[in-house]
Amino acid sequence: MRVTKTQLALAGIGLVAVVAATSVGTMALFTDSKSVGANTFSTGSVSLSTSPTSAVVTFANMMPGDSVTNPIVVTNNGQSMRYAVSSTATNADTKNLMSQLVLTVKTGDSGSPTTCTGGTGTQLYSGVLSSATSAPGTKIVGDNTTGSQAGDRTLAGAASETLCFNVSLPLATTSGYASASTTATFTFDAEQTANN
Repeated sequence: MRVTKTQLALAGIGLVAVVAATSVGTMALFTDSKSVGANTFSTGSVSLSTSPTSAVVTFANMMPGDSVTNPIVVTNNGQSMRYAVSSTATNADTKNLMSQLVLTVKTGDSGSPTTCTGGTGTQLYSGVLSSATSAPGTKIVGDNTTGSQAGDRTLAGAASETLCFNVSLPLATTSGYASASTTATFTFDAEQTANN
């Protein structure tokens, strides 16, 4: 077989290309690399507590015209939050005392916000203790629907506030409510305020 000059030239060019490619692959290069570690993430929490934790307002043998007032301290043990309060009550004797009793909720006294003796705080709610037709409960402070709602209370982290709970039996209460009883539960629902 006879090889032409053109074929020899093409073969030479191909050999040079292969040698060049091999040489580039074996070249030594200076390199460097750095790692950035310790990228730690943690989550905060929404943590609400109340004091007392039960029986904030109780009164045995109430008569029309009687009332009771007591403070409850709401404390934020976590990140900035907002909270709402609702009320439910029992009606085991079917006399519906829960819808006769009047609940008034105020902030602590103006000038002395950790006390409830002066009754000078800002009124947040005044109405029935709980209604038989409300489900899951009577909204008494704010609204536990997610997001900012009218009346919601906000607390910064490590902050607390005093709310004054007053329950009264109206003077006009009829004898149909005699020997009646009800037990109320106040539910405090909290949620984060950040990004919400």
